[in-house]
Amino acid sequence: SLCLKPTAMAYSALTALRSNGRPWGMLSLAAAAGAWTYGNDVTRQLTTTASADAPAGALNPKEFIPLKIVEKEKLTHDTYKYRLELPGGRTAGMGIASCVVTKAMIPDAPGEKPKAVIRPYTPTSTKDARGYMDLVVKVYPTGKMSKHIGSLGVGDKIEVKGPIPKIPYKPNMKKHVAMIAGGTGITPMIQVIDEILANPEDKTTISLIYGSHTPDDIIMKDHLDRLVANYPKRLKVYYFIGRGKWAGSRADNIALGVGHINKEAIQSFIPGPKEDVQVMVCGPPGMMEAISGNKAPDYTQGELKGALKDLGYTKEQVFKF
Repeated sequence: SLCLKPTAMAYSALTALRSNGRPWGMLSLAAAAGAWTYGNDVTRQLTTTASADAPAGALNPKEFIPLKIVEKEKLTHDTYKYRLELPGGRTAGMGIASCVVTKAMIPDAPGEKPKAVIRPYTPTSTKDARGYMDLVVKVYPTGKMSKHIGSLGVGDKIEVKGPIPKIPYKPNMKKHVAMIAGGTGITPMIQVIDEILANPEDKTTISLIYGSHTPDDIIMKDHLDRLVANYPKRLKVYYFIGRGKWAGSRADNIALGVGHINKEAIQSFIPGPKEDVQVMVCGPPGMMEAISGNKAPDYTQGELKGALKDLGYTKEQVFKF
């Protein structure tokens, strides 16, 4: 299980928000999320927890391989989708849900000796995609890896290792999957949503609450809206923005909100704590703390806290990416 360790900068930002009496919402905390970094212990974990039993594919769970960028698409003002070429027209060998890790040699400051920087990303291409894999990367001002990847273009290469398994999704394992995401926390959700909806034998229904700064910051909104239109009985989405206004009218199965994702929004949009409901959460640490609690210091799931606990969900019903 992977987890981010907030730096002093991130803690300062979070403390400032808390002292101002503002709620622990994801939208106020995205800037703090950009200040996250990995400690050495996390770096070691990322390089050792890839499953040797992962499905056979172009990726290698034991070593990094360079993959060439063949397309770069701008999704928002600071977020890009990179299409990486997989050798031999093979699939990546990703399980659902799983992620990969990237590596680059980056100096701490200009003129200093480069050091290995490792970060995880969840591919948004389907597990059956042949010859390519898509990574969505948000470029943070203080993000070493994201700034590095943001500087790359078509023809450049990204070193990738994986897959690293997360929650092992199985068709019909639950009647309903409820998702709460913020920012780039949408990527593992899209991976699971695509897997569920692509399988006609899987009758699982899905509700997604997704928070962003503004309407223009919603990552892969066109993709999500298209899925809602194509699967109206199986998927509904509740978009939240921290500021700004919504333009146009609300579509069927799409709700629009302004402010922070809170207990009332969750209670109104996703099923209550039932045995046949699985909740998945992914986003900035402030959002995680408010909704489910962050992961434990040892990067396991940790105790359930926040709004979901208050609403009666149990630790076993909630998975933290």
